[in-house]
Amino acid sequence: MSKPAPTERYRTFGAFYPFYMTEHANPVSRRLHVIGTGLVIIALVCGVLVNPWFFAAAPLVGYGFAWVGHFVFEKNRPATFQYPLFSLMGDFRLFFETVTLQRRW
Repeated sequence: MSKPAPTERYRTFGAFYPFYMTEHANPVSRRLHVIGTGLVIIALVCGVLVNPWFFAAAPLVGYGFAWVGHFVFEKNRPATFQYPLFSLMGDFRLFFETVTLQRRW
C-alpha cells in the first residue's frame, strides 16, 4: 500500500493498518514491536498492582524497542510521529495478532 499524498491523511484505522504493516515488513522489527508492547502491558499491570512508577517505564520500553526496530532494521521513520493514535492501535493489534497466532512473526 502506498503512502497518502502529503496533503492527505488516513482517516480510519482500517485504512491505516495496511500502511502500518508495510512500515513493519522486517521480521526483526515486528519482533521488537511485539516484545516492546508485551513489556508495556506488563509495566501497566505492575503500575496498578505494585508501584505507580511502572507507568513511567511503559512508554520507555514500548518506544525503545519499536524505535530500534524502525531506525536499525526498517530504516524508516516511525508512524508515531504523524499518526500517534493509529500507530499505538497498530502496535496492539500486531501484538494480539501475534500472540493469538493470527500473524506469525
